[in-house]
Amino acid sequence: MPHSSHTAFDPLADLRWKAVLDRDAALDDHFFYAVLTTGIFCRPSCPSRRAKPENVRFFATAEEAMEARFRPCLRCKPQAASAKRTQAQRIVEACKQIDVADDLPQLDTLASAAGLSPFHFHRLFKQHTGLTPRAYGAARQAEKLRSALGQGNDVTRAIYEAGFNASSRAYDQADGVLGMTPGAYKKGGTNARIHFAIGECTLGHILVAQSQKGLCAILLGDEPEILLQDLQNRFPKAELIGADPAFEETVATVVGFVEAPRIGLDLPLDIQGTAFQERVWQTLRSIPVGTTVSYAELAERIGQPSAVRAVAGACAANALAVAIPCHRVVRTDGSLSGYRWGLERKRDLLEREAQES
Repeated sequence: MPHSSHTAFDPLADLRWKAVLDRDAALDDHFFYAVLTTGIFCRPSCPSRRAKPENVRFFATAEEAMEARFRPCLRCKPQAASAKRTQAQRIVEACKQIDVADDLPQLDTLASAAGLSPFHFHRLFKQHTGLTPRAYGAARQAEKLRSALGQGNDVTRAIYEAGFNASSRAYDQADGVLGMTPGAYKKGGTNARIHFAIGECTLGHILVAQSQKGLCAILLGDEPEILLQDLQNRFPKAELIGADPAFEETVATVVGFVEAPRIGLDLPLDIQGTAFQERVWQTLRSIPVGTTVSYAELAERIGQPSAVRAVAGACAANALAVAIPCHRVVRTDGSLSGYRWGLERKRDLLEREAQES
């Protein structure tokens, strides 16, 4: 017979029981519940008939539930959570291996360390991080280069500290990772040309900016001066080019997308962030119009379930409103919080997308 040293809980106060009643899939793998009368344990999202709360016990892991002699449910297969968690941990370890490497390890090397075939490893890595191993390595290298340049190091030293084995290689990739040459980035955007325009949409004022690589900012706000200051703070020495008639078509395209996100945005983006931020942002771009995820679920999707606060920080650092849809991230209970451009705009965007669905 199953046994448990866990005491009964207060169903009115314990949020885990609410998650069970709501069948909250976002909390799957965060805990498991077992039923004394059936001897079975399940995930929170299990569709099985709900037990009486006095017969329910909670466990942190599937292993704990099985050690207490509970059997895994045949419907929700909670024991599979252990495999999923193990896979996520392997990807986290691979990310750490890439982080400390001077040169990006070969795919075969990373896969072997994870105990997986190269094909399986590559698929899981992209599934958990939103990036291929090569793209993650490039983003991490770019992060190191930005950090070294930002600390005042000379360009050559920064290039080698970032792991580039030749300065020519860094310059070849500079537009992709910095949006400009390393020297220009070090000088705060000197010689970089950024076209911008400020217009209006139903959400208020909108600033659209584009570097040589692609759209680098879509900012929303009530005061155009504040939006312009935000852009100037990002590239204090860049050449900001406004009132360009040739840029008006791009701005109109972006405004049309903001008004109706379902039409999509077929323009290149200049996404500049840390490797972690880029993982979060790429995963955000996979959330369909009209749907939402919780911060916990987003952290789970990138393979770092404990990084909920860091995920929220990455959402707050996003400078490409709607194109990187951080407005589709909500609290676990579905309530709204934390939007860089104000909760009212977040609510308006979600309501608009729900009507389009």
